[in-house]
Amino acid sequence: MAHLLGADDIRLVVGTRTLLDGVSLGLDDGDRVGVVGPNGAGKSTLLRLLAGTAVPDAGRVTRVGGLRIGMLDQRDESPEGTTIRDLVHGESAEHTWAGDAGIRAVHAGLLEDLDLEAPASTLSGGQRRRVALAALLVAEHDVLFLDEPTNHLDVEGVAWLAEHLQARYARPGARGALVVVTHDRWFLDAVCTRMWEVTGDGSGSVEGYEGGYAAYVLARAERARTAAVTAEKRNNLLRKELAWLRRGAPARTSKPKFRLDAAAALIADEPNPRDSLELTRMATRRLGKDVLDLEGVTVRMPARDGDTEAAEKVLFDDVTWRLGPGDRYGVVGVNGAGKTTLLRLLAGRLAPTAGTVKRGKTIHVAELTQDVDELDEIGGLRVVEVIEQEKRTVAVDGKELTAAQLVERLGFTRERSQTLVRDLSGGERRRLQLLRLLVGEPNVLLLDEPTNDLDTDTLAAIEDLLDGWPGTLVVVSHDRYLLERVCDREVALLGDGTIRDLPGGVEEYLALRKAAIAAASAGSRTGATSAGAGATSSGTGSPDGTGNAGAQAAPSGADVRAAKKEIGRIERRLSKIAELEARLHDKMAAQATDHAAILDLDKQLRELADEKDTLEAEWMEAAELLD
Repeated sequence: MAHLLGADDIRLVVGTRTLLDGVSLGLDDGDRVGVVGPNGAGKSTLLRLLAGTAVPDAGRVTRVGGLRIGMLDQRDESPEGTTIRDLVHGESAEHTWAGDAGIRAVHAGLLEDLDLEAPASTLSGGQRRRVALAALLVAEHDVLFLDEPTNHLDVEGVAWLAEHLQARYARPGARGALVVVTHDRWFLDAVCTRMWEVTGDGSGSVEGYEGGYAAYVLARAERARTAAVTAEKRNNLLRKELAWLRRGAPARTSKPKFRLDAAAALIADEPNPRDSLELTRMATRRLGKDVLDLEGVTVRMPARDGDTEAAEKVLFDDVTWRLGPGDRYGVVGVNGAGKTTLLRLLAGRLAPTAGTVKRGKTIHVAELTQDVDELDEIGGLRVVEVIEQEKRTVAVDGKELTAAQLVERLGFTRERSQTLVRDLSGGERRRLQLLRLLVGEPNVLLLDEPTNDLDTDTLAAIEDLLDGWPGTLVVVSHDRYLLERVCDREVALLGDGTIRDLPGGVEEYLALRKAAIAAASAGSRTGATSAGAGATSSGTGSPDGTGNAGAQAAPSGADVRAAKKEIGRIERRLSKIAELEARLHDKMAAQATDHAAILDLDKQLRELADEKDTLEAEWMEAAELLD
C-alpha cells in the first residue's frame, strides 16, 4: 500500500501541559483509523497536526506530494450570504455533479430534508453538521480527517455514514485513508480497522492497536493485565525492601547504601497512574409498583411563528404507554418525531394536549437534558461547591462521603474539583450534570443524549453504573452501543404519532425506516406514472379504464405461501448467524493478544453483519405480503 503521510517524533506543549511527546505515526492507502482517549488528551490537536492546520513544537509531519486532505472539525462555520448549495458544491455547475450516483447518494443520506437554495444562516447546529459532512464526502480527497462526525446525527444517520465510509474505503482498489475522532463505539467497530489511543496520562504518547473498537478493548485489557502482573511483582519487591529498612533497633540509623538505593529505584520506577474514574452506586429512593403511565395522550405542537399555512404538528396521537419499576427503555426515532418531548412529558415539564400522565406517589424523577448551558447560571461556583449545594455528604455503599470525595471519584482530581464551572470542558460539564442528578437519589432517570461530549472511558464507567442501577430508566440516544448495553427494550418514534415497540432493537428500527423510505419512493414513482397515464387515457382516470389506478392487487394464495416459506428460511438463517456471532465473540476473547487472529475474526463478524442486514430487509418485504 502507498504511504500517504507520517508523523516523526512530534511534540506539542500547550501551556504547562505536554499533549504529545515523541509521537511517530503513519497513514497508508486503505487505512481507517479511529482515535480515542480522555477528554482534553489532545485527540483533535493530533488531527490538526496531521492535517497541517497546526504545527508541532518539535518533530515533523511529512506528506506525499499533491496529497488532497479534507478536514471536518467541531466548528461548522459558513460565510454570510451563502446557501447550502454553495457550501456543498461551491461554484460547480449542477450538470457536473447531479449525474454522479455517489453524490446523489450523499444528498439522499444527509441532505434529503434540506432545500439546497436555503440560506446557510437558517440551519440548526445539527443541519450545519450534516452540510459540512456532505461537502467533504462529495469532494475528492485522499485523506479524510473527521472530528466527531456523528455529533447531531440520529441513529439512522450514523448507520448511513458508516455504510457509506465502508463502501468508500473497503472496495477493491480503493485509494485514500480515513482518520476519525468519535466517542461512538458502534461506529468505530463498523468503520475502523486500526485504533490510536491518545493516552492523556501526561506522557504525551499515542498507542496503536490493530482492529476496531472491540479488538482495541480486548488488547487494552490484556495490556492492563500484563501491567498488573508486573506491578504486583514490583510491589512485592518494594514491600520486602521496606520491611528490611524497618527491621532492627529503633536507634539504628545507618543502612547499607545499596539497599536504600534499591528501594528508592523501585519507588522512582513506579509509573504515575492515570486519572481514576469511578462512578459509584449511590442510594436510590424506594420505588413503588406505580411509576409513570401515559394514557390516551395526544400532543400537538403549534405551527411556527409567521407560518400561517402550516398546520399544527401532531407528535403523539392517543398514545398509551406504561413504565413499571425497573423498566429500562431506549428511545430512537427520526428527527422531530418527539423524543425530547416524550422526556418532557415524563418529567412533568410538559402537559399533554389531551389524555393524562399518571405519576406514582413514590417516584422521584431526575432528567439529564442536552443543554449543558444550564450550568452557566452557576458558572462562578467551583465543582465541589455545586455538589455541596445539593448535599454535603452522600451515602455510597454504606459509607458517608463528603462532596469533595465524591467528585474525586467521578474523575475530578483535587485540583480540578476547585475549578470554576465556567472553565470546565464540555465532557467535564456533562459529568457534573450527571453527578448533580445522582446525589438527589432519584428512582426514575430520564437521559437525553447522555453520551454527548464524553470520552469512551467515561462512557464505560457510566454504563457500569447504570448496569446496577435499580430504578426505572429511559434513554434517548443515537449511541447504539450504549442502548444495547444498558437498556432491556427499545421503542421507536417514527413520526406517525405512535410509540412502537422494537423487539429486534435498533436493527429492526433501521429495517423499518428503510422499508418506509422505499415505500415512499415507490409510491411517488407510482403516483407519477399513474398521473402520466391518466393524462393520455380516454377519460377513464386509469390505464385500464376502471378508475382504480392506485389500487394494488391482493396477493394470491401462492404468494402468501411463498412469503411464509421465505420468512421461515430467513429466520432459521438469522438464528444460525446469532450462534456464529456468539462463537466468534468467544474466540476474540480467547485470542485477545493475537492481532492477526482478531483482524480475521473481526472481518468474519462484519460479513455476518452484512448478511444479517440483507436478510432483515428481505424479511420485511416478505412480511408485507402477510399484512
